[in-house]
Amino acid sequence: MGSSKRSVNVLLIQRTGAADQARIRAVDPAIHLVDAGGWFDGEYRETWPAYSAARYLSPNSSGSGTREERDRLLAQAEVILGGWPFPLDLRARAPKLKWFHQRPAGASNLLTGDLWGSDVAVTTSRGAGNTLAMAEYAIAGILYFAKSLHRAVIDRAVGGFDHRAYRPLLIEGKTACVVGAGGIGRDVGRLCAALGMRVVGTRRNPEPGAPLPEGFVELGGPGDLDRFLPDSDFVVICCQWTPETTRLFDAKRFAAMKPDSVLVNVARGEIVDEDALAEALERGHLRGAALDVYVGEFEHAPPARLWSDPKVLITPHVSGASDDERHRAIDLFCENLRAYIDGKPLQNVIDWERGY
Repeated sequence: MGSSKRSVNVLLIQRTGAADQARIRAVDPAIHLVDAGGWFDGEYRETWPAYSAARYLSPNSSGSGTREERDRLLAQAEVILGGWPFPLDLRARAPKLKWFHQRPAGASNLLTGDLWGSDVAVTTSRGAGNTLAMAEYAIAGILYFAKSLHRAVIDRAVGGFDHRAYRPLLIEGKTACVVGAGGIGRDVGRLCAALGMRVVGTRRNPEPGAPLPEGFVELGGPGDLDRFLPDSDFVVICCQWTPETTRLFDAKRFAAMKPDSVLVNVARGEIVDEDALAEALERGHLRGAALDVYVGEFEHAPPARLWSDPKVLITPHVSGASDDERHRAIDLFCENLRAYIDGKPLQNVIDWERGY
């Protein structure tokens, strides 16, 4: 792909701290780094839903430079480090672009732009995010419903306790099913096992004969999900959103889940048929659902049918947040930048057909 004997133009279109910029420059003297973090905020406000702008952009930020100046920066870029949001017409405006790295882990973030399916190598920070924080969130969601803590919210609202409505579970000995035993899912399984749970899980392509991830007693493929669901007290969705996983949890799968079980989703809302979930909750088949994501979360508030249900806990995609930042996006970017300059394969390249 490249050689350290020539200049490599690297453009930053997401705000990146001085220390991280220094680390990027230190990869190789050939790197010509241009910082345009925040420059595109005005464009994002014009081209992205207002809900997205309010959620992800700094208050009152309006960008920098003229459209022509931003176009010139994109036109010279060979490598771009970006995040969320991003210019939807990035490929059209960056004719020299060879590689784009997005700091978030989810490939599906890029579905709405012209990079998807293009000839540009696109990498993500899959496996390098705050996976432990997300796993702890999953445990919190499990405990919230297992210990009937949602009942305390209801009782406070009415000003009196309904003692008999509390049905706490002992989670030791219960079964947790991890859907997508990648970076996040492995941490989920490890923590569940540490609490005494029996852990099973699925991966898209499990390696036959490979050692099981820590804490797991069984790891199967997508076809094993229906076998695991009837015996699983807790189901945690951690997989990527792809065409195959769109509405993976539909009415049929909710019916197959163990009665009084709990669903936790830290992946993407589109993996769940939300109407089918609401119906499973309304008929009392599920104990509860903890959702850090929902369909259209970048465009609007959660659906009222779920948000108003006391058996549903919805948060605004914050499971990866914590007071201890362990995101390795810049580490991964620097490793890949070294590989790019040396002409070696990049890590985490999106396979357009596979979807991540």
